[in-house]
Amino acid sequence: MSNIMLGLSGGVDSSVAASRLVEDGHQVTGLFMKNWEEDDTADYCSAAEDLEDAEKVCKLLDIKLKTVNFSREYWERVFTGFVDEYRKGRTPNPDIVCNREIKFKEFLDWAVSLGADCIATGHYARIQKTQGSYKLLKGLDDNKDQSYFLYTLGQETLSKSCFPVGDMTKQAVRERARDLSLPVHDKKDSTGICFIGERRFMDFLKSYLPSRPGKILTLDGQTVGQHQGACYYTIGQRQGLGIGGDGEPWYVARKDVEKNLIYAVQGKQHPALLSNSLTAEDLHWTSGEPPMAPIHCMAKIRYRQPDQRCRISPSARKGAAVTFEKLQWGVAAGQSIVFYDNETCIGGGVIHRACHQDRIE
Repeated sequence: MSNIMLGLSGGVDSSVAASRLVEDGHQVTGLFMKNWEEDDTADYCSAAEDLEDAEKVCKLLDIKLKTVNFSREYWERVFTGFVDEYRKGRTPNPDIVCNREIKFKEFLDWAVSLGADCIATGHYARIQKTQGSYKLLKGLDDNKDQSYFLYTLGQETLSKSCFPVGDMTKQAVRERARDLSLPVHDKKDSTGICFIGERRFMDFLKSYLPSRPGKILTLDGQTVGQHQGACYYTIGQRQGLGIGGDGEPWYVARKDVEKNLIYAVQGKQHPALLSNSLTAEDLHWTSGEPPMAPIHCMAKIRYRQPDQRCRISPSARKGAAVTFEKLQWGVAAGQSIVFYDNETCIGGGVIHRACHQDRIE
């Protein structure tokens, strides 16, 4: 029996995770984390409702619930970097940074300081111990696998973490919650970035990055529209361009944040939206050992994308060049590329820029 502290969000996944740990005989304590206070109102944030749901679940399962406020740490380590990345014209993924800095650092350290042997969350992923080392595996449910967001976890963190619903499908999680009469069995899954809530993404960004209207150009320099600020848009974006006329839809193909210009093309398969390769930085390897020579594996450049065959060529500056077997659509700087060996997540990094080189054979 282990002393496990579970991150309890008030959702169905972490609630079922709690029920499985209790059933297995562990000593379980729930922890509700508050990570955002900037505009914490009922209009934008569901924290009060989520806490109430977490309390109901803990009462039903007869486990204790603690609360902790990591809002300052979240602001300093996640949100300020998020805004700075957009200011530079990149497209960051704050969920990955939150996992690295808050859920599997601050939460883990806090739990251990209170005597916990390990922490648990409701992520759809699995951990396998093999000959003294730990592997991060995809969740059993391909449609819900969240290993993409966990590639920054290292051996020490993996050794003190567990994912109780990682070997379940979402349907099975819902059914178990219903069978146990958990009050969250039919609660809607949270989507999008947690601190934005239901509001329009651009409206939220404008609170931190002032609007700078500018031109939308074709690749040959013809003006076709106006934008509200180049930093707000991402490569491959279709919605919100406001370009009329006949023909296929328009997509963002390039950005020049310094000149405040957006370049758009027509047609989803326009060559300007396709890349053979990319460079990545801030690489992390779950084994703790980076490859010393080029390797072939699979990769995702966005969550839910099917695995793509690629070759990773490490560079001397702790980055890598990644070359794909097939053309990749809408590669966006600031997003993460995550690497896999079959079902094992071996690591990942942050996309620096898209390139056009020969594809691997």
